Amino acid sequence: MRTHTALLIGTTKGAFILSSDAERGQWSVSGPHCGGWSINHVIADPASDMLYAGGGSGWSGAGVWRSADQGTTWELSKLSWGQMDEWLTRDPDFAAEIGAPVPEPAPFTGEIESVWSLGLAGRTLYAGTKPGNLLRSTDHGESWQIVTSLANHPTRETWNPGAAGLVLHTILSDPDDPTKLWVAISAAGTFASEDGGATWDRRNRLSNAPDLHDHGHDHGDETGLCVHNMVRADGDLLYQQNHHGVFRSQDGGRSWQDISDGLPSRFGFPIALHPHDPQTIWTLPLNGDMAGRFPPDASAAVWRSRDGGDSWQRMDKGLPQENCFFTVLRQAMATDDHADPGLYFGTNSGSVFATLDAGENWTEIASHLPTILSVEAVTT
Repeated sequence: MRTHTALLIGTTKGAFILSSDAERGQWSVSGPHCGGWSINHVIADPASDMLYAGGGSGWSGAGVWRSADQGTTWELSKLSWGQMDEWLTRDPDFAAEIGAPVPEPAPFTGEIESVWSLGLAGRTLYAGTKPGNLLRSTDHGESWQIVTSLANHPTRETWNPGAAGLVLHTILSDPDDPTKLWVAISAAGTFASEDGGATWDRRNRLSNAPDLHDHGHDHGDETGLCVHNMVRADGDLLYQQNHHGVFRSQDGGRSWQDISDGLPSRFGFPIALHPHDPQTIWTLPLNGDMAGRFPPDASAAVWRSRDGGDSWQRMDKGLPQENCFFTVLRQAMATDDHADPGLYFGTNSGSVFATLDAGENWTEIASHLPTILSVEAVTT
């Protein structure tokens, strides 16, 4: 019986691990891990018990950190140099003075700036990068190859960067068929592959259902290309939080239906899925791109749908209801897979909130962490 739950937290000052007791009532914090790097995403591989943390910056370069002992020790797979590496290479005496080794060459120097997302498909580990590329590894992150079919996609010249740049931030797969993949790129939209990444189909078309385009954000026949986050339920059921609304697809992204009606705002970053009920989803609306990117009326709430987005309910008990100006970023909301799953989100002000009753009641389980970039839950 699995009783231990851990939250894998990516922050601007390293990775942190929150570990719970059996009741998920008491939490301990370890970290920072990964050399204090800015870590955009941390995931676990249940098949190998490996932990992976992707991140980097213009200073450190890009890379994926790996741990084979549940986060006690970490090893870096360096993917590109940063400014520090260039300094150390030009001045070996300075490197010796500060006790830093002269860096070895990194395979993607000049091509990628940081790792933004990680994902697993069978035994293959994928990394999404800035600018928007996809890398794959078949040796637990020790070596990497670029997925050239996506890098050379015929629409690439039309891809435009979002506010954070051109980033591949979401990687999804079908556990029953690891050749089926979906990625989301800001701001190029959703791409899908059904042959293990050999070819990619751009999937941003709106559904033909009536009255789906009259929301003040007309994008013609496409969803907004700035996808913020995306989750997969079962089969080909997908949900996405977009810069311009929340959308549902029942055909693997071939067409999208706007399900934003009932929410206080169309803008937000994260979306989370109930692990046992494909019709239950949660999102955390923010007041808008140019309005501050904090909860509407500075009153925090998570919104839940139990019918696939046809209707929404506000869930705010235990969350700050006045003078709340935090932001919850695109990968900073997650569920565990208990029978009664926990739902968790982290804020840019360093807090982690949890609910064990589908959002009815919330508790702050960690505070004063660095800016939280991602949250993933693991149950062992």
